Amino acid sequence: MPAAQLDAKTKRFAYSAIVIYSAIVGLSFLFGKLALTVATPLDSLAHRFTVSLSAATIPFLFGWVKLQIKPRDVLAVLPLAVLYPSMFFAFQAFGLKFTSSAEAGIIHATVPIFTMIAAAYFLKERTTRLQQLSTLLSVAGVIFIFVMKGTSINLANMKGTLLILLSALALAGYSVLARKLTSRMKVMAMTYVMTAIGFLVFNLMAVGKHVAEGTLSLYFEPFASPVFLLSVLYLGVLSSLISSLLSNYALSKLEASKVSVFNHLATLVSIIGGFVFLNEQLAYYHIIGAAVIIAGVLGANAGTWGRRKAVLPPIVSDQAMNKNG
Repeated sequence: MPAAQLDAKTKRFAYSAIVIYSAIVGLSFLFGKLALTVATPLDSLAHRFTVSLSAATIPFLFGWVKLQIKPRDVLAVLPLAVLYPSMFFAFQAFGLKFTSSAEAGIIHATVPIFTMIAAAYFLKERTTRLQQLSTLLSVAGVIFIFVMKGTSINLANMKGTLLILLSALALAGYSVLARKLTSRMKVMAMTYVMTAIGFLVFNLMAVGKHVAEGTLSLYFEPFASPVFLLSVLYLGVLSSLISSLLSNYALSKLEASKVSVFNHLATLVSIIGGFVFLNEQLAYYHIIGAAVIIAGVLGANAGTWGRRKAVLPPIVSDQAMNKNG
């Protein structure tokens, strides 16, 4: 059946998109570390989204891509943009002030669990027992790596833990809301509005902080550093703009619970990037954890081409009904 073949081809593109997304996000930790050696977290976020919005606007200015955004589209995307990038990055940036990046990694490993629960409740997504256990397995793989590195969550410092947990919940909420919104809005338009809102939020916060401290003249000083310039270009163009496009596209084709578990692949890419570029240690537990994560990701996406391929997800069913009705 041609429709089934087309659907299978679309899913392959969607999975390719989310794998590339994971690779980009995984390396973003490396460039994020480099950027923070020059600028504050808030300034880095502001400049990151300035570059991202500039890159997103160029194709429209030259007429390479047509963009039609109505006021109702902005209102529709606003709740999504509040969750990601605004709340996600804000909670993450301030949370890392009170906790370590390793602790944050453990907490963020739970995102697929939150996503799976939220998707089941709000989107009525159905997951098999294998997919549920595989999601937990991938989470266990990430936690195993961090625990073997001697990391644990310091419950005495609840402030940082709570902020990182809120960041994880915001990312899970974004996955569910984006999955729903992409059924009635073009991915390009949705991503552009998200980027523009991120630009406004973080620049207003950063400029406000500089004005309060009387250091506004230093706002663009980080761009004088080649290291920061390279880092912010990667973070702004690839890690913010392109990764959002890829993620939104994948969420328009695949269930949120399946897309979310791929975030754990970013952890593997981050480890490999640290080993290759920063000469960080690659131990046996990294390999074991990597195998567990990959097994979990594959298991969480089991059945995609099997008995459930004829069953349309609720969102696709709604689209079909809208076209016919």
